[in-house]
Amino acid sequence: MKNKQILVTGGAGYIGSHVVRQLGHAGESVITLDNLSTGFEAAVTAGELVIGDTGDAALLEKVFSAYDIDTVMHFAAHTIVPESVADPLKYYRNNTASSRTLLEAAANHGVKNIVFSSTAAVYGIPAGGKASEDSPTQPINPYGTSKLMTEWMLRDLAAAGGPGYVALRYFNVAGCEPSGTIGQSTPKATLLVKVACEAATGKRPGVAIYGTDYPTPDGTGLRDYIHVEDLATAHLDALAYLRKGGDSTVLNCGYGHGYSVREVLAAVAKANGEPLNVKEEPRRAGDPPELIAVAERVRKVLGWTPKFDDLDTIVRTSLEWERKIAARDPTAYWAA
Repeated sequence: MKNKQILVTGGAGYIGSHVVRQLGHAGESVITLDNLSTGFEAAVTAGELVIGDTGDAALLEKVFSAYDIDTVMHFAAHTIVPESVADPLKYYRNNTASSRTLLEAAANHGVKNIVFSSTAAVYGIPAGGKASEDSPTQPINPYGTSKLMTEWMLRDLAAAGGPGYVALRYFNVAGCEPSGTIGQSTPKATLLVKVACEAATGKRPGVAIYGTDYPTPDGTGLRDYIHVEDLATAHLDALAYLRKGGDSTVLNCGYGHGYSVREVLAAVAKANGEPLNVKEEPRRAGDPPELIAVAERVRKVLGWTPKFDDLDTIVRTSLEWERKIAARDPTAYWAA
């Protein structure tokens, strides 16, 4: 029996576009809903694109009425942690209130499955630097709180007979699609690998290390970096799991080991063939010394098998995309 259609909110963004691409390759019928505030029309390589807001109830009614949707993959969100601290209501409006509007429309139209883009920020600063799905959820910024509130809505809606769901808590996502068809072009990016690659190609004058006196092997923060292609695959695995009748669940998405800031910068310099301009700055408030996923459960529950668990691969694919942007390659896309 042919599968019904999948609505991907935020499918023109960095992670969403990689999932849309994989869904298209898998033969799924995809509709992307994106307001293109940070996404790119050119990043949507499969299915149809509807331009609009996830929180627009009238638009959602039209979309759910026009298409035979039984699955929602929900990526649309603001994701900049410092901005969430400075403008918390923006994050609660877009990430939480809009998610509530989406869930109401999905439930009203009989959607069966939801795969939700959550975050390790729900853990705050976990004891010992490692977070399992059973670790306390203690977010320290509105971004993490806004995502956790959506997890709660999914949980309560499912308990009331609504859609089943898998919430995937991402750790540090990096890298780009290895053949270079799509990549990370997020404006004003804050993720370390992207920032370092921008410095390598001259878009930024340099890159800063915030904190060199942490209790880690080289004094800089340790993070669990996951390649975006492996993360995208986890979403397809989550969909297959739900279609087989799997119970609603929350799963960490990381590799279970970390790299330090210095190790990442050294890998970028090596890939670029010349050193980066690196400044050492004081610690930033709220940065944990270490944040690593305890990630056995996602492998066991979904049968997820990562293929790009390698820092050099993560960096190489990022740098190749950044070079395309720097060269104004017409096959790339970027914010003007």
